[in-house]
Formats: sequence, structure tokens, C-alpha cells
Amino acid sequence: MLMTGRERLAGEIQALAEKYGKQHSALIPIVQEIKQKYRQVDSFAMQIIADQLGIHPVEVYSVVSFYAFLGSQAQGKYIIRLCRTISCDMQGKDRVMRQLENDLGIKFGETTKDGKFSLEWANCMGMCDQGPALLVNEKLHTRVTPEKVHEILEECRRSFGVHATEQKEVHLV
Repeated sequence: MLMTGRERLAGEIQALAEKYGKQHSALIPIVQEIKQKYRQVDSFAMQIIADQLGIHPVEVYSVVSFYAFLGSQAQGKYIIRLCRTISCDMQGKDRVMRQLENDLGIKFGETTKDGKFSLEWANCMGMCDQGPALLVNEKLHTRVTPEKVHEILEECRRSFGVHATEQKEVHLV
């Protein structure tokens, strides 16, 4: 028997509730796993999580919307977060920002049409002495320059089989 995507998602959430327990403290781990697998936590998932934990859906929504890393909007396979603190600003964050936007053809807060990359801001990564700091999913990059942006993006592209030579020509800004 074939399962719909919603039935599969509901089953996965139920399994996660069994794994982490059905108490309120399981909320964040369940949301994190759903976000990691599906790159978003939509309203249907929030309702199922609430049902499994015996809480109101608004409680799930408030957690998802409060923590930037758990946001409900769909994100790319590679979520690139650039630190926007004053120390990173003083170390060339704006040049890195322009290079990322130029190379990916999107602005911060957007996702590429192919769903591979999302650009987001981060408030602090604790790397003030090594800025500008950039986080690609869970991998931290420090002392990022516009030239280093090309290397970072090429590393991501290699991991999913699209090489920079197939991309538009890019120029350092």
C-alpha cells in the first residue's frame, strides 16, 4: 500500500515522539529532526507534533518561529549564515555578503530556485577575533574573504554534483 507524504511524515513524527518521549521537553529535538530532513516545519507537521506531545499547536509554532535555526519556511540544502556583528562588519562582512549574493543570484533571506542554497544572517557565532565568520549548515568558516566564498560554494556544489564550471561566470566584488 502506498503512503502519502503526509502519512509518512505523521509516522516519522510518531516514531520521534516514541524515541524522545511524549513530554514537552521532546519538542525541540523532534522539530530539529523534522527540519533537518524536510528543510522546513510546516503547519501540518506542527499540528502532528502538538498532537503527539499533547500540547497546543501554538506552543509548537512559538518555538519554531522564535528560534531562527528552526524557522518554518523551506530552506536550501545548504544554509549559509553570515555573522552580522560589529566585529565581523569591521573585518569585511559587507564584501563577503556581496560576493555571496553575486555568486548565488539571491539576497539574504532568500533561497535559490533549485533549492540548494539559502542565505541568512546570524547575530553572533562567538568568533569575533576570526571574522568575518560564516556557517554552512554546521560547518564553521572563519576569516572569510570574497575569494574564499568561491571555494566554500564549490565545496558545496561538488557534494551534490554541480560544478562551478556549469554555473554562471562570477566576479569578485
